[in-house]
Amino acid sequence: MFDHIGIRVSNVEASERFFLRALEPLGVAVAMKGPDSVGLGKNSKPSLWIYGAKDRPTPLHLAFAAEHRSQVDAFYRAAIEAGGHDNGIPGLRTHYHPNYYAAFVIAPDGHNVEVVCHFPEG
Repeated sequence: MFDHIGIRVSNVEASERFFLRALEPLGVAVAMKGPDSVGLGKNSKPSLWIYGAKDRPTPLHLAFAAEHRSQVDAFYRAAIEAGGHDNGIPGLRTHYHPNYYAAFVIAPDGHNVEVVCHFPEG
């Protein structure tokens, strides 16, 4: 449904470093830069815009799709190594549906970042 989304952060450079490292297993890279902003995405198309904010932004929940469960695991490791805080280790969340495999990490500014795979193992 969305073409792209923008979030506010207190430190664009720190959030850029976090999101690039955390989402690298999904193939996310810098797609575009603007004044006090950066657009991240795949294939040079910005899908997640990070904008500077003067005040601490209200935390959001951001969920990114993975094609394989191994990408969820890799996201979690990379996000924790990048300074994120655990908010749910990789695993099945069968209360959503039988193949909902996800991990959750709190990013800078308190954003709850999830990577989810909706496919069965293998």
